[in-house]
Amino acid sequence: MALDGVDIEIGAGEVVALLGPSGSGKSTLLHCLAGILRPDSGQVHYRGVRVDDRSEEERSRLRRAEFGFVFQFGSLVPELTATENVALPLRLGGAAKRPAEARARQWLERLGVADVAGKHPGEMSGGQGQRVAVARALVAGPRVVFADEPTGALDTLNGELVMDELMGAVRAEGAAILLVTHEARIAAYADRVVGLCDGGIPAPAGAW
Repeated sequence: MALDGVDIEIGAGEVVALLGPSGSGKSTLLHCLAGILRPDSGQVHYRGVRVDDRSEEERSRLRRAEFGFVFQFGSLVPELTATENVALPLRLGGAAKRPAEARARQWLERLGVADVAGKHPGEMSGGQGQRVAVARALVAGPRVVFADEPTGALDTLNGELVMDELMGAVRAEGAAILLVTHEARIAAYADRVVGLCDGGIPAPAGAW
């Protein structure tokens, strides 16, 4: 999806929702801001420093050190237990196995899923898997969390439980969050809602 004239700024500790219909460019914008995609034109700045012109290795290092991610289907590694999945960002950052997994278990307990610590993703419910994904996103103390349709694969009740846990943990940590959603009830968790439609901001009135 092409983006056209998009200009967005997220403050430290701010929760911003990108709201719009499927195919509006929300995920593309998130991926550009997170350094996953490099825009063909325009610039992306993080803490006053331009990052879109950096190498893939530099952007990967930035993502590991500063960002956390929650995706629609969790994207947990199926071969790893919940504890190992949550510890993964710490291990990739150079932490030893034992302290990384100890911190992972603390986060699983904090998010109410300590009972699945030794289970693999295929043995968890959808709601449990998303809470594990939230724990993984936050375990390394990111400054920014990118959440792309984090409740899209869940029913209403489990979606609200995951959002309550995500928002509570993010605010407690003082992190900013960019929340991509097509649901107004999920966007309502944010401090500010930005409408996106056909790759542009603001979205036309009544676009969703």
